[in-house]
Amino acid sequence: MPQFTRPFTRLPIAALIAVTAFSIPAFAAGTEDTAVESTASVASYADAEALIAQSDFKAARVILKDVTAAEPANADAWNLLGFSSRKLGDLKAASKAYAKALAINPGHLGALEYQGEMFIEMGDADNAKANLAKLQSLCGNCEELQDLQQALAAAGIS
Repeated sequence: MPQFTRPFTRLPIAALIAVTAFSIPAFAAGTEDTAVESTASVASYADAEALIAQSDFKAARVILKDVTAAEPANADAWNLLGFSSRKLGDLKAASKAYAKALAINPGHLGALEYQGEMFIEMGDADNAKANLAKLQSLCGNCEELQDLQQALAAAGIS
């Protein structure tokens, strides 16, 4: 008699294992696929920063245009869009992007620095110096101020 009860007691456990084995991966795969799709299809600000670090300004600009369209109040994204545009030689687009960043956040240190550097490239020393003065009043002796000072000195502007 023990021979008969033994196979029957294993059957429900085996069935439970089989059901569990097939249902958990199917659920996890569906969840995982959805998560991968939603994050893979949307490039982010962090992706653009990584591309800028690699000097891939063209790819970064494409992403930043999407980011600013999705998040029009993101001053950081507008600033990096301006930076990427400036590095690509598109000073008109850079100027517009910096203006938007500063309209959102007039005290945006990065935008003030990069806009000042753009002014230097355009030969507009007065506006570059005005940005330097704004930085000095906002942050004292921060990195952005020092970088703009160095850019002015390198351009022979005192």
